[in-house]
Formats: sequence, structure tokens, C-alpha cells
Amino acid sequence: METTQAVEALAALAQETRLSVFRLLVQAGPEGIAAGAIGEALRASPATLSFHLKELLHAGLVASRQEGRFVFYSANYEQMAALMTYLTQNCCKGMPGECLSVMETAIGQCCAPSSRTMTKSRRKS
Repeated sequence: METTQAVEALAALAQETRLSVFRLLVQAGPEGIAAGAIGEALRASPATLSFHLKELLHAGLVASRQEGRFVFYSANYEQMAALMTYLTQNCCKGMPGECLSVMETAIGQCCAPSSRTMTKSRRKS
């Protein structure tokens, strides 16, 4: 991941609604959630939600797919991992063993997708 991509991803997450959407999608797993269900869960209007999802798509943090008349959104776990890797690339003065257990615990709490069904991410890392 390049610095500009990291800045875009962090900027997208530096807003309360977008951070809430992203965390909800990470919790949902690779199947994602329909846009309407995201709006209901976060009590966000369709217009507001659409704006924030567009920003997350632009940053490459989420992907969308159409199923019938519904649009499902899911976290882009590869981009999330790339951002985490970028942020911790030279952690602990070049001795990653110092903080590796903390990172492994954090990553272990995330559900990595078993299949890559996510599409339409606007930017690939």
C-alpha cells in the first residue's frame, strides 16, 4: 500500500458514520449486508448512507454486489489487512516480535473471507 492510499483509507474512516458502517461490515463477514439493513442498524437515511458508502468504496475499504434488487456491501478484508500492514510495517523498532502477539490477537478476531465473492471494489490494492 502506498502512503496516498493509506491517507485516503484513514480519511474515510475518520468520520463517525463511516467508521460505524465499516465496523458493522467487518463484523458481518464476507457475505456482507444489504444497504437497507445497514441503514436500519445505524439509523441512517438512505441519502446519508449512500454518501458514506460511496466514500468507503472510493477508499477501497468496501465492495458491493447486486443481488436482484438489493445491493450488498462487504468489507474489503484485503485492503483492511494492507492498511494494518502499512501502519505496523516497522513497528517496535524493527523488532516485530515485541508486538506480534498483540497484532495476532487483533487479526485473529477478524473473520477472513474463505472465498472471494466480493466485487466492484473501485480500487484494488
